[in-house]
Amino acid sequence: MSASAGQDDAYDDSITTHRSLSHAVSARKADYTRSSNIRIKIGSWNIAALEVTEQDLGSWFVDGKGIEKSFANLYVGPPASRGGAGEHSNTENDPAIAAHAESPVDDTRVGGEIGLYVLGLQEVVDITSPAETLLRQFDPATLNKWKRVLGNALPRGYQLVAGQQLIGLMLLIYASPTVAPNISSVSTTTVGTGLLGYLGNKGGVATRLVLGETTRLVFINSHLAAGTERGSLERRNWDARQILSRAKFDAVDDGGGVLEEWEEEIGDEDFAWFFGDLNYRLEELPGDDIRRLLMLHAPKEYVKKRMKGPAQGDNTEGPMSPIALRDEEEGHKAVGDPTPPSANTVVDSDDDGEVVFPSASSTPTLPDKMDPRLDPASMLTTISSLLPHDQLRKQQASRRVFHDGWCEGPITFLPTYKYDVGTVGVFDSSDKKRSPSWCDRILFRSSKDKEGYERKAKEAEEARKKDEEMKARGIDKASAEDDVLFDYDPETDGLDYGESEYDENDTTTLDPETMVANGGVDDRLRLDFYNSHQRITSSDHKPLTAIFTLSYDAVISELKSKVQQEVARELDRAENEGRPGVTVVVDNQGNPPGSDGSQEIKSGYSAEGLNFSDVKYGQSNLRSITVANTGRVPATFSFASRPAPGGGPDEICRPWLSYRLDPVSKSGDGDSDLGLLHEVLLEPGDAVNVSLELLVDDISLVRALNNDREKLEDVLVLRVQDGRDYFLTVRGNWMPTCFGRSIEQLIRIPEGGARGLLNKRVTSKEDVKWSAPRELFRLTGAIEEMVERTVAEWGMTQNVQGAESPWETSAGWPFAEDTWTFIDKGQREQCKFYVREALDTDRDLLSLFPADASLTEKTEALAEIMVDFLRSLEDGIITSTLWDELERGMAAREKSRKQFRDSLEERTWILDILSAKPNHNISFVFLTTMLSRVASEVAPSHTDPLSPPSSPISPSHLAPKSRAGARALSQNPIVARRQLVERSYAAVFAPVVIAQGDEAGRRAGEERKREVIEVFLRGKWEETP
Repeated sequence: MSASAGQDDAYDDSITTHRSLSHAVSARKADYTRSSNIRIKIGSWNIAALEVTEQDLGSWFVDGKGIEKSFANLYVGPPASRGGAGEHSNTENDPAIAAHAESPVDDTRVGGEIGLYVLGLQEVVDITSPAETLLRQFDPATLNKWKRVLGNALPRGYQLVAGQQLIGLMLLIYASPTVAPNISSVSTTTVGTGLLGYLGNKGGVATRLVLGETTRLVFINSHLAAGTERGSLERRNWDARQILSRAKFDAVDDGGGVLEEWEEEIGDEDFAWFFGDLNYRLEELPGDDIRRLLMLHAPKEYVKKRMKGPAQGDNTEGPMSPIALRDEEEGHKAVGDPTPPSANTVVDSDDDGEVVFPSASSTPTLPDKMDPRLDPASMLTTISSLLPHDQLRKQQASRRVFHDGWCEGPITFLPTYKYDVGTVGVFDSSDKKRSPSWCDRILFRSSKDKEGYERKAKEAEEARKKDEEMKARGIDKASAEDDVLFDYDPETDGLDYGESEYDENDTTTLDPETMVANGGVDDRLRLDFYNSHQRITSSDHKPLTAIFTLSYDAVISELKSKVQQEVARELDRAENEGRPGVTVVVDNQGNPPGSDGSQEIKSGYSAEGLNFSDVKYGQSNLRSITVANTGRVPATFSFASRPAPGGGPDEICRPWLSYRLDPVSKSGDGDSDLGLLHEVLLEPGDAVNVSLELLVDDISLVRALNNDREKLEDVLVLRVQDGRDYFLTVRGNWMPTCFGRSIEQLIRIPEGGARGLLNKRVTSKEDVKWSAPRELFRLTGAIEEMVERTVAEWGMTQNVQGAESPWETSAGWPFAEDTWTFIDKGQREQCKFYVREALDTDRDLLSLFPADASLTEKTEALAEIMVDFLRSLEDGIITSTLWDELERGMAAREKSRKQFRDSLEERTWILDILSAKPNHNISFVFLTTMLSRVASEVAPSHTDPLSPPSSPISPSHLAPKSRAGARALSQNPIVARRQLVERSYAAVFAPVVIAQGDEAGRRAGEERKREVIEVFLRGKWEETP
């Protein structure tokens, strides 16, 4: 076998092992999950490519406004088939009716926080032109605009989970701060069904996400074929079937870094929502009749519209006169009568086009309070009379589309299409006079709904086959089979799912459990609200929202870890004990008192694993394991690799963990340095020691750990060739640090330091405690004190011996790395650790240093920590936005040759710009003030008259050695020495103080950055340019 083939086999084995563990753990999901609830709000709106619609998005989708008050008392509870007509006949006692009557908004804030906002838009660009369709296919400007609009409208803290555009279709999903960390495996896809069956002027955008590591949700925003022609209906069905069958999602990560073996498609999820402009119409009724019938419930809005003038597309000539309202009994006209007709008024028009309302005497008298379902003149009754003509419901009933478990909430609102733009209840008055229809819909389905349909379909198919078999054998032969006669009735059980015919007078085909329901047949999903926003008038469609409460299983990390341990133990026991085997002994240093820190893994599983206890930034944590061949045959072992999270290259362990092998051979003649060998061969009786180091020194990882986006958890798989696998859990308890944070976070950390934030995140909701980071205050003060003491001590001791100080030979001391005299790396790292520990625990910075550390060593350690701290800031002291503004101003001055009069004017100009962010401004002033004082200590502007003046530092000590446009060194040796110090300090601090801005003109930008620092360090003798 070739080496490459062996590697492939090892890779396959590692995948198999991790997947076996994953599948076994998943089978015990009930042991580590607990039920949790989330509210999901879904909105759909065809905006007809009208720019003004973006102004309304926040009001209806986020705030729940725009629901017509006069329609808000409609019954929105379960259909009559689920409770009986009499159950909700008293509107006074019906909370659903009462709530909507009092407040014509959706209940976004009534039931608690919305965990997921899901917005589907259609026609965000003009899709009527093929050329425009192709041009907009790859333009991200529209998607970015709507992200910004929705992001600004949502409460603070909501995070974008998914955003995808397919020409005119757009799907945006945002999660609340509490839900976002529990979302994983987000995958988005698009399916075009428009021109040629594939272009994106029609089609769908779908997103799959996993909630709580257990529950798969799919959201599909669609725009199906339009039109009322004969073939349009079938094309809509074809579009829907194409979207449902062609949408594919990436494989799901099981939560342990292992991807499933197959792609997912629609139908594999736990819950799905299909929404958008489905374009299904009302058929078999004249459009004028539908319009006249619906006008009964919004005549006042109709009059108001006609008073304003013709709608867009209305071909009426001349100015529009007011509609005359005529009383039939009294025979006179009441123009512009402000009194609206009653709910029972019948509206008609005479030959002159006047709207006629019957007299009061002809209006039937009904009880004051009546269930709208029992009121023959109510809008709900009108809607109920129209819904049997809805194409979508008829197609579902005939099992042509959306019949396999898809549900919809009760429709108690007016049709969502087509209205005159700018009106509340005026349907299309253009030449086309399109018939009102419920084009915009929100459907939903759970896996239980789908399984229930499939089970019934299978039973029906088996019944059909049995019926055919009986007919083929002859009914006289069936008498011998008692079970057939008693268990099967062809009159009731022989219905073929594909042969049912629609009858508008037969409501039994409209199965409420599969088509219209408050929660389908799955009680885990409940529909709380479903309505249109009638008063949103900026499009010819009315926006539609639905709010759901979803119960799902949330993973409890501690319980899952325990189950993983138990499962791994069981998997190990199942291995063949006759294979080569080893004994693994884990040595956990730093275990609690009373424990010897070691454990033997006999079963192939580490109950405790490698526990690194408290892990701090920059501190090396060591543990070890011993692997001994206690079998009778040679054993070859290695650490198995696996796919890295996020699709990176394969890895044996996470980047923060490393290992090294050292032999412990009984013969003593083995290789003394195994290092990082991939495989190790152990003869019987031989052993090897594996040293493991956990070190967190990557600042991006520090930020993730500080914000709970990452955990120090891993599983090492020690694989014995032809033997069993040993699973070693690795964990560490991260200790929060001030490093890697933003200034906005640091100014909110209370007294006690960042270490006090254990198991707590710093958010923008916390009160501001400091005007600038307290860590910066403490570091600047400590460095000033230590430099002053170091210079004073050197003057009293070393000068007598004639030795030169570090600051006399190197201009960048104590901040430039090449000037440090503290060269013992181990001791230096120890001193730096003490400084970081003092910063994080709010202790005296000088109290933790070793007693034998010199003043120079302490000063250099503090200086290095200062540079590291500034480099770790997430946004810099001068943010990229502030720097871009500074650089533009400096470039403009250079171009116009307009120079500052002196350094004071330049400093004032810089501080004016930085004042846009006061906390950053104060931090900058503190830092530069400290640097100026340190420069004055190491390069004073005057010397002791009893001592000879110090010689100027050679330019060879300056980094960078020369700069275009830099000031010439003074002829005065004392001033020249100070200038070199200032330039060196600016070269060190410019890259760590100023965030990276525009890459263009990088060399000139670096020069300008140094100038921004250096101008604040100049002494009074350098004030004039």
